[in-house]
Amino acid sequence: MAPVLLLWLAVSLSGTLAVDRGNFKTCDQSAFCKRQRALKPGESPYRALLETMELTNTRLTLQLINDNNKVHLLLELYRLQGNITRVKINELKPLKPRYEVPDVLIREPPTEPLSLLSQDENGVVLSLGAESQRVIVSARPFRLDIMEGRDVLMSLNSRGLLAFEHLRMPKEEEEKVEDGMWEETFKSHSDGKPNGPSAISLDFSLPGVEHVYGIPEHADTLRLKTTESISALQPGCVPVRAFQHSWKGTSLNLSPSFWDCLSQQYETPQTDVRWISESGIIDVFIMLGPTPKDIFSQYASLTGTQSFPPLSALAYHQCRWNYNDQEDVQTVDAGFDEHDIPYDFIWLDIEHTDGKRYFTWDPHKFATPKEMLQGLVDKKRKMVAIVDPHIKVDSNYKIHNEIRSRGYYIKNKDGGDYEGWCWPGSAGYPDFTRADMRAWWASMFAYDQYEGSMENLYTWNDMNEPSVFNGPEVTMHKDAMHGAWEHRDVHNLYGFYVQMATAEGLIQRSGGVERPFVLTRAFFAGSQRYECAVWTGDNAAEWDHLKISIPMCLSLGLVGISFCGADVGGFFKSPSTELLVRWYQTGAYQPFFRAHAHLDTPRREPWLFGPENTALIREVVRQRYTLLPYWYQQFYHAHQTGQPVMRPLWVEYPQDPATFALDDEFLIGRDLLVHPVTEEGARGVTAYLPGKDEVWFDVHTFQKHNGAQNLYIPVTMSSIPVFQRGGSIIPRKLRVRRSSTCMEHDPYTLYVALNPQRTAEGELYIDDGHTFNYEKKEFIHRSLSFAKNILSSANLAPEAQFSTRSWIERIVILGASKPSKVTLKTAGGQESQLEFEFDASMSVLTLRKPGMNAGVDWTVTLQ
Repeated sequence: MAPVLLLWLAVSLSGTLAVDRGNFKTCDQSAFCKRQRALKPGESPYRALLETMELTNTRLTLQLINDNNKVHLLLELYRLQGNITRVKINELKPLKPRYEVPDVLIREPPTEPLSLLSQDENGVVLSLGAESQRVIVSARPFRLDIMEGRDVLMSLNSRGLLAFEHLRMPKEEEEKVEDGMWEETFKSHSDGKPNGPSAISLDFSLPGVEHVYGIPEHADTLRLKTTESISALQPGCVPVRAFQHSWKGTSLNLSPSFWDCLSQQYETPQTDVRWISESGIIDVFIMLGPTPKDIFSQYASLTGTQSFPPLSALAYHQCRWNYNDQEDVQTVDAGFDEHDIPYDFIWLDIEHTDGKRYFTWDPHKFATPKEMLQGLVDKKRKMVAIVDPHIKVDSNYKIHNEIRSRGYYIKNKDGGDYEGWCWPGSAGYPDFTRADMRAWWASMFAYDQYEGSMENLYTWNDMNEPSVFNGPEVTMHKDAMHGAWEHRDVHNLYGFYVQMATAEGLIQRSGGVERPFVLTRAFFAGSQRYECAVWTGDNAAEWDHLKISIPMCLSLGLVGISFCGADVGGFFKSPSTELLVRWYQTGAYQPFFRAHAHLDTPRREPWLFGPENTALIREVVRQRYTLLPYWYQQFYHAHQTGQPVMRPLWVEYPQDPATFALDDEFLIGRDLLVHPVTEEGARGVTAYLPGKDEVWFDVHTFQKHNGAQNLYIPVTMSSIPVFQRGGSIIPRKLRVRRSSTCMEHDPYTLYVALNPQRTAEGELYIDDGHTFNYEKKEFIHRSLSFAKNILSSANLAPEAQFSTRSWIERIVILGASKPSKVTLKTAGGQESQLEFEFDASMSVLTLRKPGMNAGVDWTVTLQ
């Protein structure tokens, strides 16, 4: 199998949530993109000046020259630890510094030695450490090839589309030559460019590659489609791509950007990719795999892993814009109890505030917020309230006065505070790129600053693209100033910094003890580190929007952001009852599980659609709660390793081409396969069960199926096709209560799915569910295995210390044979006989009431 490559292009991208496409520029409407798209392949003006090459133990530097304008660029090449290659290109002597992305990398990546293999007048060849991996730098025209053996894995500038618009002083003839270089308009908005054109472009060619993934959160198939008509990317876009031959690559970026993806039908397939960005520098990280799991580890080594959320955040969330008042909150809360549906969080949108002044409460509708929050505490439930990063311009508003007096607002091009129109009306926008601004913002979440807040109140950052209703493309003017930098340089970092500051505020208010929960709409590479969940934006109650929620969340998982979900039921419009039920059934098996609806839609609490549909929704929400131990364990692994929680099938089966284009089914971890029903009126679905040596068990019927087949599954309205992989052990908690916290000390049931060809393996992870004490080794992590008729639990972390009151109350073994007796042996050496039942028709063995503590060693022997 050819290696998987990940390409991360660290320049600059922008994005806006596309509701009305007419509000957003196409490439032809963006002067910088139009200029770059006009370049013709095969006419590169760049050549490498080999006489300028300098090679140290850790990097190669080399000047490039544009023969058309004689501008010199500086190429830097690094070999990084973990099989990663970094390529940077900047102006050698820019008129002023160009923006380089800060704070996204967790550290300056450690390097490994580069060595020169050969050099002549045509170029140089460098070793990348592995015996067969090398990089070739060709001089005329400049081109860079990464090789493995005789195979080209990836080429840079092979089509000659590298472009680097150098900073310059204005000249009258340039203004006449090409419109939009120094100023352009879109609708009624004018964008002045005092530094002139600054766009960059780079092409990548990928021989043998047919499948390309990444660029979340594009609202389409997981596999990126061939495109020549590129358009604006979504908010929080992360410029990362995975390429596959099998396999190849990933990329990252910050200012307004566009991309092209072309599939070429040569004798050997090839995909050509091109990035175009309005400003910044070229900074590319090429992660060479070779496996998907290697890619995730490599990317995590650069940008960090998914934060470890509190367990309750993985449960069910109930939201709408807006619950009217405290009485409404209490009524909805009571409705869940009346209809025996668990939930953990109820949410408040912008109407809970005093006139859209964030960090406040409406004095009439939410007069006693602590009383409301205490009512939730008493039921072990929580609340999320929205805090947006646009601040009402009002001299009677403390937050506004503080920001203005400290000079923390973003400035307009003339030096005054930038103001735009958002929910409060006229609003200022704090400059979150400033560390002192972020520190001040974090301090506002303290209980003595955020009046009415309590420990069970968490935060939702919306509109943090940032949204400016009267701005170009519904966002901030590009020439607004963040200190010395224009907004065009930093656009995609804005939401990243808002979320960072908010998460820090929630941590600080607890003295660093409690894990926060923050939902953010805008995000960037590295956002996963800052206690974030994300959702797919303002979707609609349409079947197509239900379908695309799956590839959208899968694409986010590929770039490290595992905590993803979509508004269950659709934000806009009103879902049919069938669509609502199917959306609950899909959302219950996605990482972030929240129902949400627009202000103008009819109420849609789960019990409002008749007893039969209430029962269907109740059942799937309860399924989510029984699986919380498994979800929590998957997030612990994501936090430790960078592996996605919700993942495409090809992550686990990279040698199976049948998995490459699948995005209507997915894996949770490696052991649960889910194929939601997303077609209206469906009477059946066809699920692909991967792995020629695998067996898969229907989790509802326990029916066994062989892998490497397409399986037709008849469905009814109660059907959710979910399969457990043979050779796995999954813990569940079957005593569902009103909230996850109420289930903390409840017992576990272990589901052991057998595959005769391998040992069945699983894990059990337990901690307190809400603090950072797991970092102090306060947790239980146990290995579960079944081999040669012996099921055992062993300690995976003997250095850790934690105790639990939970016990094992049931063991269900799928694909079993009937034993003559079953013996339990605990760590103290005591033995006892266990009662069991055997269903011969389904080969299911159930061991009842073994009763051992979940945190100790034990073995169960079948005889």
